[in-house]
Amino acid sequence: MREAFADTVNARLDTDPRLAVVLADISADLFARAASRHPGRVVNVGIREQLMMGVAGGMALTGMRPVVHTYAPFLVERAFEQIKLDLGHQGVGAVLASVGASYDGSGMGRTHMAPGDVALFDTLPGWTVHVPGHAAEARRLLGPALDGDDRVYLRLSTRGNAAARPVGQGMVVIRAGSRRALGTVVAVGPVLDRVLAATEGLDVTVAYLATVRPFDRAGLNRIAAAAAHADVMIVEPYLRGTSAHEIAEALADRRHRQLGLGVTRDREVRGYGAPEDHDRAHGLDAEGIAASARGFFLA
Repeated sequence: MREAFADTVNARLDTDPRLAVVLADISADLFARAASRHPGRVVNVGIREQLMMGVAGGMALTGMRPVVHTYAPFLVERAFEQIKLDLGHQGVGAVLASVGASYDGSGMGRTHMAPGDVALFDTLPGWTVHVPGHAAEARRLLGPALDGDDRVYLRLSTRGNAAARPVGQGMVVIRAGSRRALGTVVAVGPVLDRVLAATEGLDVTVAYLATVRPFDRAGLNRIAAAAAHADVMIVEPYLRGTSAHEIAEALADRRHRQLGLGVTRDREVRGYGAPEDHDRAHGLDAEGIAASARGFFLA
């Protein structure tokens, strides 16, 4: 996904004089040629993430369209005050593109993990949040974001699904349950393949979502209405329960139960390990998702 992001932005730098890229060393090699061609529009501030966001805010105030990129914990958590003030409070837009996702960089330790990034954006108004599950989806979501003037967070991952799915149109049904379906499972971004494997043989509708904010409340309500039961399980590749309030709002007109799977809140996984090890620890591997789905829908 990072290469797809860089290729798309590099190509657009040659054709859109409004576009600018702000970096903090990470991925600077991917923009080296563009920096030589457009030295005033590819800016590397070094390891100064708060400054990076301030520079982006200043560029946006002059009418430019800044694209800001680094690892998720540095982009979102370290520079959160500047995101809130230099972009949101000033009423200007930018495209923030992260890598590292929740624990893609687990081998580098807790400093490179950020499972709470989407939850943080949930505290700020006016943000669009994309969580693509495939490199092709990242390209499709990035194009309109570069054209716009709004505030967009693009959450890139090193892992994803085997095939790209429809994006940019809200919640999409990937596998429909019967009229007697036990409920709906919403898979966000790169967890879709695991969800499909985990729910094989279970009479549920599986829906896919790559744009999580704004949340497609109407789409979820429509999908839930087609099943015998309005119960919903959502599998998010970040902090567990992040979208619980959105599901409650979406289904406020009907009785339902909901279960959220994601990165656990009650403890910190302190081992480094591989991302797959963290999946198992949080119950986000196919086996863990299957056990939760059976326990929820068949209880």
